[in-house]
Amino acid sequence: MSSPATTLPEAKPTLWTPFAFTVFRAIWIAGLVSNIGTWMQNVAGVWLVTTLTSSALLVALMQTATSLPAFLLSLPAGVMADLIDRRRLLLFTQAFMAVVATLLGALALTGQISALGVLGFTFLLGMGAALNAPIWQTVVTELVPRPVLPFAITLNGISNNIARAIGPAIGGVIIAYYSPGFVFLLNGLSFLGTWAVVYSWKRTAVAEDAGPVENFIGALRAGMRYVQYSPTLYGVLVRTFAFSFGASAMWALVSVVVARRLGLSSGHYGTMLSWLGAGAVGGAVLMGRAGSRLNFNQRVLLGSLAFVGTNAALALFTSIYWLYPVMFFSGVCWLMVMTSFSTTVQLNVPKWVQARVTSIYMLVFQAGLSVGSLVWGELADRATVSIALLGAAGWMLLSSLLALPFPMRSGENLNLDPAGHWPDPEVQGTVDPDDGPVVVMVEYEVAPANWPAFRQAAGQLTRLRLRDGALRAGVFADLAHPERITEFFYVATWGEHQRQHHRFTKEDQAVEAQVQQFHTGSAPPRVTHFLAFPKSSNIEMPMPLPGFGAQQ
Repeated sequence: MSSPATTLPEAKPTLWTPFAFTVFRAIWIAGLVSNIGTWMQNVAGVWLVTTLTSSALLVALMQTATSLPAFLLSLPAGVMADLIDRRRLLLFTQAFMAVVATLLGALALTGQISALGVLGFTFLLGMGAALNAPIWQTVVTELVPRPVLPFAITLNGISNNIARAIGPAIGGVIIAYYSPGFVFLLNGLSFLGTWAVVYSWKRTAVAEDAGPVENFIGALRAGMRYVQYSPTLYGVLVRTFAFSFGASAMWALVSVVVARRLGLSSGHYGTMLSWLGAGAVGGAVLMGRAGSRLNFNQRVLLGSLAFVGTNAALALFTSIYWLYPVMFFSGVCWLMVMTSFSTTVQLNVPKWVQARVTSIYMLVFQAGLSVGSLVWGELADRATVSIALLGAAGWMLLSSLLALPFPMRSGENLNLDPAGHWPDPEVQGTVDPDDGPVVVMVEYEVAPANWPAFRQAAGQLTRLRLRDGALRAGVFADLAHPERITEFFYVATWGEHQRQHHRFTKEDQAVEAQVQQFHTGSAPPRVTHFLAFPKSSNIEMPMPLPGFGAQQ
């Protein structure tokens, strides 16, 4: 099964357009089966711990055991997904999770597992999921063209939520009539099915010249630096943590609400999650209708306010039948928020750093879930479950105010293809990619009347230099000739500067053009490259004072 040419059909894309691409369709179906197994596993694991211990904190830590590995491994996983063949990484992660789930099932069936043991195996499965997630998220960009990408991301969310609707119900039935151990074994089989589909995918890597190959540490820093100097992405991460921290109370404590506060069975717990999943699936259809009316910022704000009601309802309602529609509406809002976050990230990031930025987003999301689960679980143990859930509702209400300083911005119309317009620098002799540091200087002639506008445009360009690899950047005026203004940026190595050439996008080119329009010289702005003098120490050293070691 080879990768198809991602050619867009002539008709306007809809939610179902991604299914026209064969590989996407096959991987989506395999992912759906695996997601069903994962949700069966989640129900069985949480319920098994609930029956093995009386501590609400240990039950809440099941969410932490799932999320903490993502906090620890998301960044390394993102770097590997950008540097190593993604198909091979997927084969490894699927096989690893299959082995772990199967072993847990065998121990559960033989009665040789404790609550802490379930937590340990859940943590291992979380490690596999953490390594798998950035790859799975970014692979979709290779399977469909950019205009179809928002719909493909939404379909991936639907897959998880169909599984959330079906998996808990199936898992609850198996737990009630058989044993959680059988659920774990079925989950192991679901990973093997995904492994077989990925194995049959003959991936054609996109041949892009990105400059010299990055090392692991350099690639990690590049991803973090890209987020640091991208205001849109920074805002998404702030909103993501705030939302996941508050929403974690629902995921961490819903089993305690069902089992302890309402005194009901595992079947009711599974049904609660099924209503949540059904709401998410229904939300996909509603989003298609409301997509032109609500922007991403409004969707996230609405979802945050909805979860105020969700947490309050779980804290106060005494009938499970009132909670079912609440969970359905929560599922609608959950899908709406998560697809808004994910789509915003994917549409605002070029391919060279896509998996790294996606992994940072997932790290922040899982950090919110992990820390939130710990906080709300500890509060439930020290006070009551209802107080913990009401505290989470208050947090969600306050966090909705973040929509003002950190609005969400869509990147659907951005052109993030490499600009490829910078000529190779003129170099005498041979320069090793590891040589450095490098200083690049661009000289402009700018009339004094244009200085304020030039300064503002140059500030945007400076941010792009820092985002793409510069350690320092700035703009200076010649004191003898103030109209002569020099932009400079300082890069660690020659290889990193070469990579800068390939990272500059066509969208960035528009910012560069805004700066160059103020240049009044007869020739284009003069670009000069300086490499650290080979025999110099390249460190700042104080000059000796006369009489203190200096030769007289």
